[in-house]
Amino acid sequence: MINRAEKLSLLSEMIAFAQTDETINSIEYNFLFSIAKQLGISKEDFEYLFEHPVTYVHLKSHSERIVQFHRLVLLMNLDHKVSSKQLVKIHNFGLRMGLSHESINRVLDLMDSFPNKIVPPDFLIDIFKVQYN
Repeated sequence: MINRAEKLSLLSEMIAFAQTDETINSIEYNFLFSIAKQLGISKEDFEYLFEHPVTYVHLKSHSERIVQFHRLVLLMNLDHKVSSKQLVKIHNFGLRMGLSHESINRVLDLMDSFPNKIVPPDFLIDIFKVQYN
Protein backbone atom coordinates (compact mmCIF):
# COMPACT_ATOMS: atom_id res chain seq x y z
CA MET A 1 0.00 0.00 0.00
CA ILE A 2 1.22 3.47 -0.78
CA ASN A 3 1.78 6.06 1.94
CA ARG A 4 0.29 9.56 2.27
CA ALA A 5 3.24 11.32 0.61
CA GLU A 6 2.96 9.00 -2.40
CA LYS A 7 -0.80 9.56 -2.59
CA LEU A 8 -0.41 13.34 -2.53
CA SER A 9 2.32 13.06 -5.15
CA LEU A 10 0.05 10.99 -7.41
CA LEU A 11 -2.75 13.52 -7.14
CA SER A 12 -0.40 16.45 -7.62
CA GLU A 13 0.96 14.83 -10.77
CA MET A 14 -2.54 14.22 -12.08
CA ILE A 15 -3.58 17.81 -11.37
CA ALA A 16 -0.49 19.09 -13.18
CA PHE A 17 -1.33 16.85 -16.12
CA ALA A 18 -4.95 18.07 -16.20
CA GLN A 19 -3.68 21.65 -16.24
CA THR A 20 -1.68 21.00 -19.43
CA ASP A 21 -4.40 22.70 -21.44
CA GLU A 22 -4.70 25.56 -18.91
CA THR A 23 -8.18 24.79 -17.59
CA ILE A 24 -9.68 21.86 -15.77
CA ASN A 25 -13.26 21.22 -16.77
CA SER A 26 -15.86 19.78 -14.41
CA ILE A 27 -15.56 16.20 -15.66
CA GLU A 28 -11.77 16.28 -15.11
CA TYR A 29 -12.22 17.86 -11.68
CA ASN A 30 -14.78 15.23 -10.67
CA PHE A 31 -12.52 12.44 -11.91
CA LEU A 32 -9.58 13.84 -9.94
CA PHE A 33 -11.70 14.25 -6.82
CA SER A 34 -12.97 10.67 -7.13
CA ILE A 35 -9.34 9.49 -7.22
CA ALA A 36 -8.63 11.62 -4.14
CA LYS A 37 -11.54 9.98 -2.33
CA GLN A 38 -10.33 6.51 -3.34
CA LEU A 39 -6.92 7.39 -1.92
CA GLY A 40 -8.43 8.70 1.32
CA ILE A 41 -7.41 12.33 0.71
CA SER A 42 -9.69 15.02 2.15
CA LYS A 43 -11.32 17.64 -0.05
CA GLU A 44 -9.29 20.33 1.72
CA ASP A 45 -6.00 18.57 0.97
CA PHE A 46 -7.13 17.91 -2.59
CA GLU A 47 -7.99 21.58 -3.15
CA TYR A 48 -4.68 22.65 -1.59
CA LEU A 49 -2.75 20.70 -4.24
CA PHE A 50 -4.07 22.94 -7.03
CA GLU A 51 -2.10 25.90 -5.71
CA HIS A 52 0.66 24.03 -3.87
CA PRO A 53 1.88 21.00 -5.79
CA VAL A 54 3.97 18.53 -3.84
CA THR A 55 7.32 17.10 -4.83
CA TYR A 56 7.23 14.01 -6.99
CA VAL A 57 7.67 10.77 -5.04
CA HIS A 58 8.73 7.75 -7.09
CA LEU A 59 6.47 4.76 -6.52
CA LYS A 60 8.40 1.64 -5.61
CA SER A 61 5.79 -0.81 -6.86
CA HIS A 62 5.75 -1.43 -10.60
CA SER A 63 2.05 -2.29 -10.44
CA GLU A 64 1.26 1.04 -8.72
CA ARG A 65 3.14 2.87 -11.47
CA ILE A 66 1.06 1.05 -14.11
CA VAL A 67 -2.14 1.98 -12.26
CA GLN A 68 -1.03 5.61 -12.13
CA PHE A 69 -0.21 5.62 -15.83
CA HIS A 70 -3.66 4.16 -16.54
CA ARG A 71 -5.26 6.95 -14.48
CA LEU A 72 -3.35 9.51 -16.55
CA VAL A 73 -4.51 7.89 -19.80
CA LEU A 74 -8.11 7.96 -18.57
CA LEU A 75 -7.76 11.60 -17.47
CA MET A 76 -6.27 12.58 -20.82
CA ASN A 77 -9.21 11.10 -22.71
CA LEU A 78 -12.05 12.45 -20.56
CA ASP A 79 -12.71 15.48 -22.73
CA HIS A 80 -12.15 13.52 -25.99
CA LYS A 81 -9.52 16.08 -27.07
CA VAL A 82 -5.96 14.81 -26.96
CA SER A 83 -3.33 17.36 -27.87
CA SER A 84 0.24 16.67 -28.92
CA LYS A 85 1.30 18.55 -25.78
CA GLN A 86 -0.63 16.07 -23.64
CA LEU A 87 0.90 13.11 -25.48
CA VAL A 88 4.41 14.42 -24.86
CA LYS A 89 3.62 15.11 -21.22
CA ILE A 90 2.07 11.70 -20.54
CA HIS A 91 4.98 10.01 -22.28
CA ASN A 92 7.43 11.94 -20.08
CA PHE A 93 5.45 11.10 -16.94
CA GLY A 94 5.57 7.42 -17.90
CA LEU A 95 9.31 7.54 -18.44
CA ARG A 96 9.85 9.36 -15.15
CA MET A 97 7.87 6.61 -13.43
CA GLY A 98 10.31 4.09 -14.87
CA LEU A 99 7.92 2.53 -17.37
CA SER A 100 9.33 1.23 -20.62
CA HIS A 101 9.38 3.49 -23.65
CA GLU A 102 8.01 0.70 -25.84
CA SER A 103 5.09 -0.04 -23.51
CA ILE A 104 4.14 3.62 -23.22
CA ASN A 105 4.17 4.02 -26.99
CA ARG A 106 2.15 0.84 -27.46
CA VAL A 107 -0.56 2.02 -25.04
CA LEU A 108 -0.73 5.46 -26.65
CA ASP A 109 -0.82 4.00 -30.16
CA LEU A 110 -3.50 1.42 -29.34
CA MET A 111 -5.82 3.60 -27.26
CA ASP A 112 -7.49 4.90 -30.44
CA SER A 113 -8.71 1.40 -31.22
CA PHE A 114 -10.83 1.20 -28.05
CA PRO A 115 -14.25 2.77 -27.47
CA ASN A 116 -13.79 6.26 -25.99
CA LYS A 117 -10.04 5.55 -26.10
CA ILE A 118 -10.38 3.70 -22.78
CA VAL A 119 -7.72 1.01 -22.65
CA PRO A 120 -9.07 -1.88 -20.56
CA PRO A 121 -6.94 -2.47 -17.43
CA ASP A 122 -6.20 -6.11 -18.32
CA PHE A 123 -4.99 -5.12 -21.77
CA LEU A 124 -2.79 -2.38 -20.32
CA ILE A 125 -1.29 -4.75 -17.75
CA ASP A 126 -0.50 -7.27 -20.48
CA ILE A 127 1.36 -4.59 -22.47
CA PHE A 128 3.54 -3.68 -19.50
CA LYS A 129 3.98 -7.31 -18.44
CA VAL A 130 5.59 -8.17 -21.78
CA GLN A 131 8.18 -5.42 -21.34
CA TYR A 132 8.72 -6.09 -17.63
CA ASN A 133 9.65 -9.78 -18.08
